Parts: sequence; C-alpha cells; structure tokens
Amino acid sequence: MKDNLQDELLIRQMVERWAVWRDAGDWQRFATVWHPQGVMMATWFQGPYADFIRVTQEGWAKGVSILHFLGGSAIEVVGERAIAQTKMTISQRGMVEGINSGEAGPVLCDVVCTGRFYDFVQKHEDQWKLLHRQPIYEKDRIDPVDSAAVVKLDQQALAGFPEGYRHLAYIQTRIGYTVKLDMPMLKGPVVAELYDRGARWLAGGELER
Repeated sequence: MKDNLQDELLIRQMVERWAVWRDAGDWQRFATVWHPQGVMMATWFQGPYADFIRVTQEGWAKGVSILHFLGGSAIEVVGERAIAQTKMTISQRGMVEGINSGEAGPVLCDVVCTGRFYDFVQKHEDQWKLLHRQPIYEKDRIDPVDSAAVVKLDQQALAGFPEGYRHLAYIQTRIGYTVKLDMPMLKGPVVAELYDRGARWLAGGELER
C-alpha cells in the first residue's frame, strides 16, 4: 500500500511538471518527463514527443497560446506500469469571426475545453515517465475576451466538429491546424475502447497506439 502511494505521488508529480514546464516554455525540463518512446495525441498533433516539443515551439514563435490547468487524479499502478487519469482544462486564445466595436471583423476569444488526460505511464531507469498521452475531451465553450464583442461563428463549420471539442477544433482550424475528428469524448465507443486498451496494457499486453 505504501509503495503504491509513493508511486502515485511520483506519477502525479510528473503530470504536474508536464503542465507547468510545457506552459512555461521550459523545453529542456519538459523533455525529461517523457519516456524515450513517448507519444502525444492531441487534436492538432499526433506523434513522438520530440516532434510535439518542436511544433509547440514553432507555435509559440507564431503567437499560438494554449495553456493547461489540472484537477484531481486517479492512478492505477501495476508493477512498473500505470494508468493515470487527471482532470484538466485546455485554454486556447485566438481570433474568430464576429463584431467588435460595431464593425464586422476578427474577435479575440478564449476557448476552454474540460476533459481528462489519460496517460500510459511506465518506469524507465527507475523513474516514472510518460509513455503515451491521450486526452479525453468532455465539453468546451468559447467566449470573447472583450465582453462587448459579439462572436459570429460559421454554424455549418462548427456543427462539423465533434461535440466534446467543437469550439476548440473550430479555433484551431482557423489558425491553420488540421484537427483529428475521432478523439475520445465523455461517452461513446472511442472512449470505451481507450479504457479497454488501458486495461489490456496494464495487464501486461502490448501498447496499442
């Protein structure tokens, strides 16, 4: 029991460092939370962690603003493997269509998406490292930064995105990203399969990417 609690605390520490170091742009330390075979799955990027760091840096240079806030965790540890689920929000700022000061034009908005990080975590050189991160997107919303501005989204385009991250996908496509449309959400077969994959891997099976 004590060993599992210690492992859970160390995994939680790794999850918190991911958010703090990534959002602070501390790329050297951010790289240390990842397993050498680590993979990041996001709406706008899917691939090895080193490429994720590179494209995130490129986004920073262009003014892309994506931040994270963490809530509670539930962590299952089996030997040198663990599944960690952590409540989180993703906050992204960007321009969308609307009315500002009575004139049609770009409106600066914040999108906030609520969900969970579903993490496959494994010990590497006696330290817990992030092997595979799959966010679960539960719900989101969009608000203008200036409360006097009015957002006028393309409703047809908006309706084409998945419900759990509809506004996040909208704003990301508006700045040029290609968004993956079959990510796990609060309910449905995709998230059910993710849970099954996690259980199989935790029981000693191969990691199904």
